[in-house]
Amino acid sequence: MSESKTSWLGLYLAVGVIWGGSFLFIALGNQFLPPIGVGFWRLTLGGVPLLIFAAIKKLAWPTQPSTWFKIFVVSLCMNSIPSALFAFAERHVTSAFAGIMNAATPIATIIMILLVFREETPTTKVLFGLCVGLAGVLIVLAVWNGFGQNDPLAVAALVGAVSLYGIGGPFARRYVSPLKLDVQVQVPVQVLIGAATLAPFYFTGTVFTAAPSWQSIAGMLALGILGTGFAYIWYYRLMAIAGSAIANSVTYLSPVVAVFAGALVLGEQITWNEILGGLIVILGAAISQGRLDALFRK
Repeated sequence: MSESKTSWLGLYLAVGVIWGGSFLFIALGNQFLPPIGVGFWRLTLGGVPLLIFAAIKKLAWPTQPSTWFKIFVVSLCMNSIPSALFAFAERHVTSAFAGIMNAATPIATIIMILLVFREETPTTKVLFGLCVGLAGVLIVLAVWNGFGQNDPLAVAALVGAVSLYGIGGPFARRYVSPLKLDVQVQVPVQVLIGAATLAPFYFTGTVFTAAPSWQSIAGMLALGILGTGFAYIWYYRLMAIAGSAIANSVTYLSPVVAVFAGALVLGEQITWNEILGGLIVILGAAISQGRLDALFRK
């Protein structure tokens, strides 16, 4: 197995597990912060340590205004707006539901690739794997019963966030990846731009909604440092190796982690269809990655 394929598998699993746990961390942050506050602190906590690390290593910083603008666009699509939307939605839906809805990201990515970012054409295998994964998501959602009592506005917020992810991934690969920026510089710059974007809205409103607990503080630290800091570096490395369609398919693993994390920590109920759908989601991801090619050939 080549070095790139080995790195690809490890990055995929690491990002999927950490981002799956992020929906639990958002729920913990919501216990004492407003939605914009959750977004602001996750981006700040994720960016500052990486910024210090990059400064210590004396890495080169972008200097061209056009480069900063491109990073700003990616930050809007991947960081500032979605972070606030997910936090808002999780005030009205479970963390498991938010994690499951996040699994629609690859579908939005494929649509944007087909309509706008045509230099990266998904293969039949990728499309089939994504369809299998989507079927798993629908089973998890128990679509035959509708979406239950979920707030339509919260669902709309999740759809909006996922749509922005679908734009941001291909945009970053097309316009930012060719700049050959060190991800150890790009990630802190990107997430701190997102924090700066949210700061005026956060500090002119409610700063805290309740007294924080140690559990909620720990959740925000994990959300920021791991889920927004290091996980984004690993995500961009995954994108460079496998492409944005494959990289975003990592969100098929995230809902499985989100469902079980929500059940274990928050007491959210797990149903049979969530377990079955989760297995199908993993199958779809495996197909899109080519992990089952040898089996199909046989």
